Amino acid sequence: MIKKKSTKTAISMEADEVSSTDRKIAALSYVFILFLIPLLGRQNSKFVQFHAKQGLVLFAIEVVTWPFSMIPFIGQLFITLPLIIISVLGIVKTLGGETWEIPYIHNWSKKVTIK
Repeated sequence: MIKKKSTKTAISMEADEVSSTDRKIAALSYVFILFLIPLLGRQNSKFVQFHAKQGLVLFAIEVVTWPFSMIPFIGQLFITLPLIIISVLGIVKTLGGETWEIPYIHNWSKKVTIK
């Protein structure tokens, strides 16, 4: 029998502890500028804020890399496609109640403070 390894993160949230409303709102974090809804609207939920801050950093990367993504084929393959894949994975993980630390992006998101 194979035992599934638990994937707890710094904020140690289990899928059962997060409400379905928080999951849906947090999923907006990975949809372009819609990260503002969970970032400003659900400041009392650590789960939502975790994903909203990662969404903010992902959005900043999308804005900065936008001119380079306009390069035919190369820009789309190496910039646009990975950003879309990260966004889709973020949405799937969020709807599953997981706190997925996106490599590099999570480190930057820890520096974001909203008052």
